[in-house]
Amino acid sequence: MSISDIAFLEDLEMIVKDRLQDPTADSYTVRLANKGVKRIAQKIGEEGVELALAATTGDSNEIIDEAADLLYHVIVLLAVQELGLKDVCDRLRTRHSGP
Repeated sequence: MSISDIAFLEDLEMIVKDRLQDPTADSYTVRLANKGVKRIAQKIGEEGVELALAATTGDSNEIIDEAADLLYHVIVLLAVQELGLKDVCDRLRTRHSGP
């Protein structure tokens, strides 16, 4: 993964947050957020299962598509909960350093 890949995830997170702060009717992100946390959580579950099933097929394109869907929905959930990727990275960093 490159710095530009990480920057893209940060950009995507900002786009999601911007759409939630300045909603437009044609935005999937806004429509999803308006359905509430339960619906977002359901989408994460669906995408997680689809990713797991894609992994069993070994189809790289399908795995990438489903992983992208899952990451996007996680970013939306984090934004709705007023959390972000930095919070997740901080937790992973803490876990990696051990007790």
